[in-house]
Amino acid sequence: MKRRDFLAAGTLAMATAMVSPQLFAATKDKPLQVLALVFDDYETLDLHGPVEMIGHMKNVQIKLVGAKSIIRSYQGPKVVTDISTDSVTPCDLFIVPGGLGTRKLVEDEELMTWLRKQVSVSEKVFSICTGSALLARAGILDGINATTNKMAYQWVTGLARQVNWQPRARWVDDGKFLTSSGVSAGTDAALFYVSQLRGEVEARRIERLTEYHWNHDAKNDPYAVS
Repeated sequence: MKRRDFLAAGTLAMATAMVSPQLFAATKDKPLQVLALVFDDYETLDLHGPVEMIGHMKNVQIKLVGAKSIIRSYQGPKVVTDISTDSVTPCDLFIVPGGLGTRKLVEDEELMTWLRKQVSVSEKVFSICTGSALLARAGILDGINATTNKMAYQWVTGLARQVNWQPRARWVDDGKFLTSSGVSAGTDAALFYVSQLRGEVEARRIERLTEYHWNHDAKNDPYAVS
């Protein structure tokens, strides 16, 4: 674009904004607040797959919460937390990934107490893989329809018999709680959440943008257990 064309376009945009201030109203809206729990040995794709999809929506703010400032994933790469688990943070969506780290954390009573408090100030709770084990162990999923990683199905379901575990489901949406199966299923469930929140057109836009083949059928679970 030539300099004079650039200046002309800028002048037109300013004039339009003066005539119609509503054009820029969306930037003033409260962002969708997303909070994601991280812990040592979390499964990388459990977190970053859903964050990739949800983060492509407009006006979204994503923050990581953890017990310390630097958290190491199971695969090795580290992330820096924004918020400490010393307090709870109201949010629109609370993400709980899974991973081998959950095997120890289910015995962490301090974390269980924090989870119960955090869930109480979260509008929607989304677990991926064995992240549901943490919620189940804390008693949060009692009476809720839920699923989990099918490779760890016996272990997770054995932690809380009061949960209505679904052996055949890529993900399960039960009101406040969205739970998904193993690892990549979280990315599918994240696009479902996008469609639930902003419509299927938006979910399909993100699917195309990321060149991801979305399994949009929650009942299509190739790893279901009998």
